[in-house]
Amino acid sequence: MRTRTLISILVANALFMSGQTFAAANETPADTQKMAELKQQLADITEQLDELNSRVDKTERHTSLDRLEITGDFRTKAHSLHYRDVVWNPAIKVNFNDFGAKAMSGVFGMPNDPNSPLGQMMQANPDLAAAFQNGMLQGVMPYVLAQKHIQDIDNDIFYTTRLRLNLKAKVWDNVSFAGRLSMYKNWGDSTGVQVFDSWRSFTMDGTSSGNTSGDWLRVERAYFDWKKINGSEFYLSIGRRPSTYGPPSHYRENELRGGTPSGHLVNFNFDGATLGYNLGEITGVEGQVVRFCYGQGFESQWGNGEMFGDIVTKDTHLGGFNIDAINDGTNFLQFTLFGAKDINDGFKGTMAFPTQLAGIFAPTMYQDMQKFDNFNFVTRVQPSGVIGDMYLGGIGFAREEANDIKWFASLGWTRAEPNGNAGMFGGMLSDAIFEAELNSTGTEIIMVPKTSDDTDTKDGYGIYVGIQIPAPYGKFGLEYNYGSKYWTPFTQAQDDPIGSKLATRGHVGEAYYIFDINPKMFIKLAGLYYDYEYTGSGTPVGAPQKIDEVLAGSAYSMLPVVDKAFDVNASLTINF
Repeated sequence: MRTRTLISILVANALFMSGQTFAAANETPADTQKMAELKQQLADITEQLDELNSRVDKTERHTSLDRLEITGDFRTKAHSLHYRDVVWNPAIKVNFNDFGAKAMSGVFGMPNDPNSPLGQMMQANPDLAAAFQNGMLQGVMPYVLAQKHIQDIDNDIFYTTRLRLNLKAKVWDNVSFAGRLSMYKNWGDSTGVQVFDSWRSFTMDGTSSGNTSGDWLRVERAYFDWKKINGSEFYLSIGRRPSTYGPPSHYRENELRGGTPSGHLVNFNFDGATLGYNLGEITGVEGQVVRFCYGQGFESQWGNGEMFGDIVTKDTHLGGFNIDAINDGTNFLQFTLFGAKDINDGFKGTMAFPTQLAGIFAPTMYQDMQKFDNFNFVTRVQPSGVIGDMYLGGIGFAREEANDIKWFASLGWTRAEPNGNAGMFGGMLSDAIFEAELNSTGTEIIMVPKTSDDTDTKDGYGIYVGIQIPAPYGKFGLEYNYGSKYWTPFTQAQDDPIGSKLATRGHVGEAYYIFDINPKMFIKLAGLYYDYEYTGSGTPVGAPQKIDEVLAGSAYSMLPVVDKAFDVNASLTINF
């Protein structure tokens, strides 16, 4: 820009000096005419240079900004959420043979001494004392912690806002960067912490993009792609992975494929790497790509108080294959198979501790909490140990017809291999067996989880089908999914407020109508109906219990469970 400005000045000076030279001589009418022509030429050249400068400046500025391309979408959504037969019937499984042996040997003190740990426990639990004295507590039995409670819950209006900013940059001919920053919040709340009443309320690293957290941007994705390495068909990608909103779940979002793995099996943020090969260049099958994916889902040591020497958890590592067998724009066929080694009984996260659980497990603290019944203390939590390994696999097919009808079918499989360990909420798809012990001061009997009640391998399956057809002013869609008793996919980052519909152990039906206002803007009206069959949807921790048995009081759950629920919602989305 400076060079062009200098040229303009030199040209102008040259013309000016020419004019001065003519003026110095004896002027004639012809000279006067020539001077007028030179002045006009100067004005014309100056105008042309100004226009050229303006053009080049805009091009340079545009080229500079093109180094980072920013696009995004903005969605505001209104839900009406309704839960039917929400039941809380908490209990733990206690080894009463072990308890009886310790009590008879005097480990807990004398039962008739009101100051002994056993005497205090008997006074606080007269029904338990009577059952124990009558010899009714033998073997492993449920120890009921609170009276069963059933209610319906209606949240008539629940608003959310989601903002996503996509970042793209071309680093070199075969190297690029991509990222996505996300804000997802419900109206009137930016605390970022929810009361821990279900596993979906526990916001952690893998689900931060799908749970309402507050009015700040989170890095949902950040990775680079290195394509055609050394002229081959190999490519490498490292960073926070594009592992959410994969096929075929993107149809209900009214967007293009958002993630690499099957959305039926994975909708979960994680950090890792992908090594892929464009196999279609060899086989001639359009869009055929083979990928090996690796990632880490949990860091066990750093930040967990390792220096105190009491870390019992392990890093959770993920690895497997994702294959696009066909992807020709009409037909899409995908295979997924991967495993997760050393899964722990939870993740690092922050939660508001429920007053109800304090009343059961922290009676001393509960005495003070009752004085501030509208306060919940916020605490950082971490898992207590490794509970086993998991494997997931699936096959999905989608087709987009020439008449704009789109349909898909997906079959998923999950396998859990418990190792027998358990924390407070259980082991891998199994319950914990508690044993009675004295606390460190010897003044109170506490229940400590020792082992899981089941170490058998457990297989689960899920099916997911749907169709989307053209309709007046837009499109209409129907979807259905079902998950079996042990169905445990990694889809907890799906932003359904009731919980990831694709993680449901039971039935979910969804219908929606999308009105296309313009190519960059649409309105979506939708309804989802959940019919749960088993507890624990979306978590590998704890044994799934039949909902009907929990309602009847013959089965128990440490956290509240829902029998049926429905979500009627309307949203407006703008892409920019």
